[in-house]
Amino acid sequence: MAKNNRLTMYLSALCIMFSGASVADECTLAEQSTTDDTKKYIQCLDKDIAALERSQQTWINKLTLDLAKIQEDTGNTQLLPIFKRSIKSQTRFLEDSCRWRYLQKMPNATQAAIVYKRCEIRVLQQHLEVLKQPLK
Repeated sequence: MAKNNRLTMYLSALCIMFSGASVADECTLAEQSTTDDTKKYIQCLDKDIAALERSQQTWINKLTLDLAKIQEDTGNTQLLPIFKRSIKSQTRFLEDSCRWRYLQKMPNATQAAIVYKRCEIRVLQQHLEVLKQPLK
């Protein structure tokens, strides 16, 4: 029990630390860009996505622990399974929402990848805002 409380406090501190920074870099691509510029831009987007995914996972872990504690304290066994289902649904939403944008830009694979990654960043940012909402 004490170990669970320490872990919850640790994850809470991590969440607070990550809550301020949603994207690490400001990625920009000039109108007339070279192949090398485009490659660097896509790598920058990938770094931002990785940072957002880390932050998202931290918040998911924190909320999972919080909901497990609520379940333990109250006996309400409905919260945690619904939360876990919402995470799966969010993942599917992100993939499908961004995939149709990707396919619309094909056969230009570079533009398609950029559109997908920009979409992924927006959806992850929105999901983080939802995850950050207090339980109480």
